[in-house]
Formats: sequence, C-alpha cells, structure tokens
Amino acid sequence: MDENKKAVMEKRIEKTMANLAKNKMKPYYAKDKQEALQLVESLLQEGQTIACGGSMTLEECGIMQLLRSGKYNFLDRAKPGLTPQDITEIYRKAFFADNYLLSANAITENGELYNVDGNSNRVAALAFGPSSVIVVAGYNKIVPDIDAAVERVKKTAAPANAIRLHCATPCAKVGECMDCHSDGRICCNYLVSAQQRHQDRIKVILVGEELGY
Repeated sequence: MDENKKAVMEKRIEKTMANLAKNKMKPYYAKDKQEALQLVESLLQEGQTIACGGSMTLEECGIMQLLRSGKYNFLDRAKPGLTPQDITEIYRKAFFADNYLLSANAITENGELYNVDGNSNRVAALAFGPSSVIVVAGYNKIVPDIDAAVERVKKTAAPANAIRLHCATPCAKVGECMDCHSDGRICCNYLVSAQQRHQDRIKVILVGEELGY
C-alpha cells in the first residue's frame, strides 16, 4: 500500500478504535491477516467451546482452520453430514459458547457495529449469550456513520454474500439491494451495536488489509 494511503487508513483506524473503547468494546489493531490470526489465538484458550458466524474474513485470515485444529470444542455448523436440525441445534448451543467469532458488515468511525442477517443467528449471538465475542474486520469495513453503513450493506456486502450463498435474490442478479420480498432474502434483521452494558465483552480486531465483503 502507498505510504500516504496507509497513513490515512491508520488515522481512520485510530479514530474508530478510540470510539469503540468509549462504547465499552475492546479494540485491537492487526497489521495483516497473520497478525489477526495470532491475536485471535491469544484470546482463546484450549478446550473452550467456540462458535462462529459465517464469514469470508475468518476464512481469509486462517481463523476457521485454527478453530478446526482440534484445540477447541468447536461448534462447526459446516461439518459434513449435518442435518438442518443439527445446524439449528448448533445455532442454539452457540448462546452458551465461551467465545463467538464473526466479522461485521460495517464499523462506523463513531465506534458502532452494523450487521444485517437473514437467519439472524449471528446478530442474536452478537447481542446476547456467548461470554465473549470477537469481531475481525478489514479496514474496508470502516465507514463514517450508520447511514454509510446501511449504504455499504446495500451496495457491497449483501449482493456479494447473496452470490456467495447462491441466493435467488434481485441483488445477486443486479449487484445492489432492490428492497426485495424474495424468499431467499438475507437482509431480515438489522443490528446496531452501540455503547455496551458489559465492558469488553465485545472485542474488535481491525486489520490493515481489505478482507471479506
């Protein structure tokens, strides 16, 4: 990355981290994917029960491979051979996890997380249940405010995820939100995580690379 662009990125990350801390979330900075992976590993303990939301960011950082290493009691919803009922049970068990990992659809410079879900198991666990939540997000997820976060989901995150998940939605066909009423709609519940009641329950790792959607 050009040094001038990097300096601007780092200033935005610093501002975002300061406001996350004001909102009682614990911020961390990782310069790249490898450092993000090391940070996540340092926050987990062997034998803990771990769950996660679907995330390209976790895949790109090698975090999913870590979770499947055998060090943890990983509630793996993608394990081969699971029935729909098995997967639903994993969603429910996730509320009792020691750590829940996910990315974010957007993070505002004001220190807010913005997430949109279809099944909503991810936003539910983020809001309540697991003892600790770890959010990993590339700097590309940082936006000025909630209005920009909403726009980012409509123009970037939702269409890309709809294509990834093979959803027969208008956004997958045209590349942006059409405010659809499709049965395959993935934008069903919207969560803004602002100031938290429980100090540092949510940890946010901001990575100095573009990651995920």
